[in-house]
Parts: sequence; C-alpha cells; structure tokens
Amino acid sequence: MKNVIPMLGAALLLGLALPAANAQDPSGSHAHHATPAKVAAIDVPATAQAPVAIVDAFGKALAAGDFDAVESMLAPDVIILETGGAERSRSEYLGHHAKSDAKFLAGVHSALMRRKARVDGSTAWVASESELHTSKDGKPVTLLSTETMVLADSPEGWRIVHIHWSSRPKQS
Repeated sequence: MKNVIPMLGAALLLGLALPAANAQDPSGSHAHHATPAKVAAIDVPATAQAPVAIVDAFGKALAAGDFDAVESMLAPDVIILETGGAERSRSEYLGHHAKSDAKFLAGVHSALMRRKARVDGSTAWVASESELHTSKDGKPVTLLSTETMVLADSPEGWRIVHIHWSSRPKQS
C-alpha cells in the first residue's frame, strides 16, 4: 500500500481528467490492457454538455502537459482538494501539483465507468467515476478514482471553480 500512496494524489486529479479520451471506447481496453468490455453509465442532460466538454478538455490538456490550456479552464480562485490537502488558487496549483499530475497522467490509461452532470443557473457540477490503469515498480496497478468538478458560467464561458479528487487501489 505504501508504494501506491504517492500516486494517489495524481490519481485523484486524474479521475475525470482522462475519461473523455475513452468516451468513444467505453470498454477502456487497449492492446496492453485486455479488460472485459464495460459500458459507462452516463447521465448528462443536454444542458450539461458544455460544462462536461470543459471537464474533458481539462483532463486532456493536463495529461498532455498543456498548462496554458489548463490555466484557461481554471478560475483564478479555484480550490482543489486531494489527498487531504488543498490548493487554493490556480497559480498555487500550476506552481505545485500540476506538473506531477501531468507526469502521472501521461502513463495512465483511464476508463470512465460512471458520470453524472447537472446545471443549475450559472453553476454546474460533473461527477465521474473511473478506473485508472498504470504500473508501479513494473507491476500493474488499478486505481478506482472519483472526481467532482464544479464550474461557473462566466463572461469567458464555463470555468472550473472547484475540483475534488479521490482514489484508492482496486481490490482484486
């Protein structure tokens, strides 16, 4: 358990960061990960499509290390909670965990399992559950990851104002 703890912070961040990459292939299978086909349970009404698109774009940008794009999708006063800690602004996140989160995500295959999103006025939330497949010390590791993002509609469009990531190793 100790050897996966450093990965958990990044996994928390990644729970929703990569599901868009697998939205077209809900099985989440790749040649190097022969997993049984799974169909993601998606509950996203039309009114929530735009915020969900931001969440997906954020995940792709973070995994690609595109910090300019990541910055553009985060509100300046975003609060990010993960692994019992908090980063209380966009600049704090970009100056600290963003780089390690991007490095971790670059080696992860994410399979979206469930997603629910809602919009109420100028506020939206997107909750996702994913399986993250990676390796640690040459051994395959699967993490169960949950992510909640809260977005606010602004003159610049939807911006992420809050992220909460949580993950744990999947039990065999």
